[in-house]
Order: sequence, then C-alpha cells, then structure tokens
Amino acid sequence: MNRIVRRVHPRLSLRGLSGIELLIAVAGLFVSFPFIEPLTTGPLLESILFSIVLISAVLAIAGRGPVLITAGLLALPTLAARWINYYWPNLLPPEVFLIGGILFVFFVIANLLRFVLTAPSVNTEVLCASVSAYLLLALLWTLAYWLVAELIPGAFAFNVSAAADKSIEGFNGLYFSLITLCTVGYGDITPVSGVARMLAAMEAMTGLLYIAVLIARLVALNVAPKSDGS
Repeated sequence: MNRIVRRVHPRLSLRGLSGIELLIAVAGLFVSFPFIEPLTTGPLLESILFSIVLISAVLAIAGRGPVLITAGLLALPTLAARWINYYWPNLLPPEVFLIGGILFVFFVIANLLRFVLTAPSVNTEVLCASVSAYLLLALLWTLAYWLVAELIPGAFAFNVSAAADKSIEGFNGLYFSLITLCTVGYGDITPVSGVARMLAAMEAMTGLLYIAVLIARLVALNVAPKSDGS
C-alpha cells in the first residue's frame, strides 16, 4: 500500500503576522501619502508608516532563522537612519537611509517572489504576497529615484509650471514610480539624466514582465491540480 506524502508549503508568516497584514501596511502607506504630506506633522507620520511597513515586512518573510537575521540586519540600520535623519537631518545624510531601504526592500521582494513561485497552489497568502511584491517594486524604485535626485541635482524635470513641489522626494517620487511601473507615463515628470532614464526604463520593463510571469505562474498553479487528477 503506497503512502501518499503531502508536502506542505510553509506559510508566509511569523507569530501570526502574514502577507495580508503586509499588504495592508504597504497599501496604507501609499494611499495616505498625498493626504499626510502637506500636514505639519507629515514627515513624522510618513516615518511612522514607513517603519510599520518595514516591521511588517520583516515579520511576514522571516519564517526561518537565516532570513530573520538577514532581514533584521537590513531593517534596523534603515529604521535608525530614517529616524536619525528626521530628528537630526544634519547628522546623517539621506543617502544612508535610501541605500539601506533599497537593500531591505529588494531582499523582501526576493523572498516574497520565492514564496509565490514555489507555492504548490493558489491561496490568499500567495495572492497577497504577489500584490505586496508588486507594490514594493514601486517603493523600491521610489527610493532609487530619490537617491539619484540626491546624487545628481536636476536628474528629473517637472513639466507642470504650477506644481508647488518640484522635488522627487515623498509622494512625487512614489507617483512617478507607480505610473512608470504601470507604463502609463503622463509626462508631467521626466527623467533627464542618463541614470534616471535607465532606472525608469528598467522599472517599466520590470512592471510588464512581472505581470506576465505572475499571471503565467498563477494560471499554472490553478491548472496543475486539475491536470494531475484527470
């Protein structure tokens, strides 16, 4: 009599926190950005929301010891640099926080995609991880655009004369990243320097390839059980 061994895919969670909470945290940051940025306490609220996203990401992907240690080593300096830059902006340049944030978000995206691509079936965790990874791609490029703007003044041109804030920081960077990732491109913000153009082109290609690969993977996961049972 043959024994049927079922391989259980590890759940994307730690101590009850799952990809659903991570998705809520990221979506909350994105949706609230344009509303809290004009406030006098806007920078403080942005720092709090960003910290929540980082902590949620650590808890969501840290299912094993090595991943938890690596995520912590990347997240803690990033959080520290963010808050130091908020309270003492002259003490620490924003580039430190941006580089740390880029490395951490990239690590989180890689683990989310590994979870999605190795999942045996489609469930709520897989779908939330897929959407979270897509939104985090926008956050990753937002930090990259901000870093380029810090290192290369005039890397981006604003084509709307009435725009009050012509900085790529904050919501402007997130807005430009999202429309580039979705390949919409309204033209109100234009990358001027070579590095900025390269980043924008890479984000557009990543957005297209991500959707194509993700749909193919999810369809394959949904069809595979039916094919096996036939």
